Amino acid sequence: MSQQLIDYYKAIENSSLQMLNAARSEDWEQVVRFEGACAVLIEQLRARASTEELLPEQRKEKTRIMQRILNNDAQIRYLAEPWLSHCEQAFEGKSQYLH
Repeated sequence: MSQQLIDYYKAIENSSLQMLNAARSEDWEQVVRFEGACAVLIEQLRARASTEELLPEQRKEKTRIMQRILNNDAQIRYLAEPWLSHCEQAFEGKSQYLH
């Protein structure tokens, strides 16, 4: 049963890696798609974690997985900065029409 819990962490890591690969390709629609998949997996993980625990060796693996996820996230944010700046500039003059 605990093995299933660690599988959620692995799936989230995989999705974050797919997000990073999409960001490297500047495929922001795919980034958003994988971000949504991560959100669903995180909610499922939260539900499962309320009733299950990881074994000690799985907790160590979880720590390594979480470090890789955080590294992927940092790289995605770095790659997204120019795109976000471009979006902000594109909407700068149009903000008066949004109110």
